[in-house]
Amino acid sequence: MIDRRDVLKAGAVAGTALLMPSRGFAQAAVFAPMPGKWRDFEVVTRLELPGQGPSQAWIRLPSVDEQQWIRPGKSDWTTNAASAEVARDPKYAAQMLHVVFADGETAPMVELRSRFSLRDRAEDFAAGEKPVLGEAERRLYLEATELMPTDGIVRETAEKAAAGKGSEIEKARAVYQWVVDNTFRDARTRGCGTGDVASMLRTGNLGGKCADLNALYVALVRSIGIPARDIYGIRVAPSRFGYASLGAGSATITKAQHCRAEIWLEGHGWVATDPADVRKVVLEEPPGNNAIDNPKVVAAREALFGTWEGNWLGYNMAHDLALPGSRHKVGFLMYPQAEVAGALLDCLDPDTFRYTIKSTEITA
Repeated sequence: MIDRRDVLKAGAVAGTALLMPSRGFAQAAVFAPMPGKWRDFEVVTRLELPGQGPSQAWIRLPSVDEQQWIRPGKSDWTTNAASAEVARDPKYAAQMLHVVFADGETAPMVELRSRFSLRDRAEDFAAGEKPVLGEAERRLYLEATELMPTDGIVRETAEKAAAGKGSEIEKARAVYQWVVDNTFRDARTRGCGTGDVASMLRTGNLGGKCADLNALYVALVRSIGIPARDIYGIRVAPSRFGYASLGAGSATITKAQHCRAEIWLEGHGWVATDPADVRKVVLEEPPGNNAIDNPKVVAAREALFGTWEGNWLGYNMAHDLALPGSRHKVGFLMYPQAEVAGALLDCLDPDTFRYTIKSTEITA
């Protein structure tokens, strides 16, 4: 919950930021999402497969329903598949449209339309509503996954990062700052990365993109007893705060995938975090390769422990997901997936795979 004092405080910060000298950067160094008006969107995902053997596809559906910031709506589809049904992962409740094409179909096609509503979210750390996390959910979001162990070097790293901190929020914030300070966004990483946390720490190569850096944060805080989860999604609109790096650049969002991280804090519930986006601002916010003390970096760093801007669709929290009706498994379900003649297509090559994703804000 946000009270009037927080709104006034945000306004004061914004006013101060607007008075800062530009230092060659954009003058308005403010990033202050606050819950407000809901925005309605439609995302259309269209797949066209080669038709060179038995084919099937899996397209993620909006599965996150958190009434404070995201409300999924209706999804429908058009396809020439022999069968099309909504499948649900039993562990994480991730939903997907599973289509199977008849043998001999020469031009397999599916177009999925999903509607949903978004708004900004911001945690009031002075509040304390005492939400309760069920034991089953707590166990789920403390457990290790194939790519995110929570023992050995992961726990050792987290304990060092949080040394001397007493409360959960102090520990979580200290690990957040450690990730921001010690990682970097690597433009050479394909897609959003793989999230192989153990390899990152063993090799000392702490570069990657959101699926790497936010997975690292999730694994670290889980290892010291703080429930956490990745949410895999996609940017659907530009940032209202003038950050080119933190929004969709056009209505075509085929390559705008992004995952975020949440932590569970007693007295607050699920809290938004995104250390990976801080490193994205450092590397990509025009003019690029910004200093860590650049005003736009500082503003994003402060905000992204506790807030998200509502220009991003969260699909699901699934890890190590077995694709229904297939022998294949994916580390996470953020991209459309398809197989032809039993071979999984490269979801990071939409031109060869032939899929497009487009976003429209519904204003009527």
